[in-house]
Amino acid sequence: MADLRTSVGGGGDVRNDADMAVSVTSPDPKNVQELTQYVTVLLQQMQERFQTMSDQIITRIDEMGNRIDDLERNIADLMTQAGPEEVDK
Repeated sequence: MADLRTSVGGGGDVRNDADMAVSVTSPDPKNVQELTQYVTVLLQQMQERFQTMSDQIITRIDEMGNRIDDLERNIADLMTQAGPEEVDK
């Protein structure tokens, strides 16, 4: 059987990764039920990580959108303060 203690996300053993505490009782699954539990926990942890990253990305995009809106308002204010420019021909 393949070794299920492969590295995920650059960490060491999945069960020893500080960000991913796996609550599997056995270091190597010995039957289908243990394997299923191990994979289920691993997939749940991956889902949580992806959800956290997704939330962070969405928050940063929203912040960037707010900054762009502020910048557009500031540019419009500056253009209003500068007044219309005459084009020399």
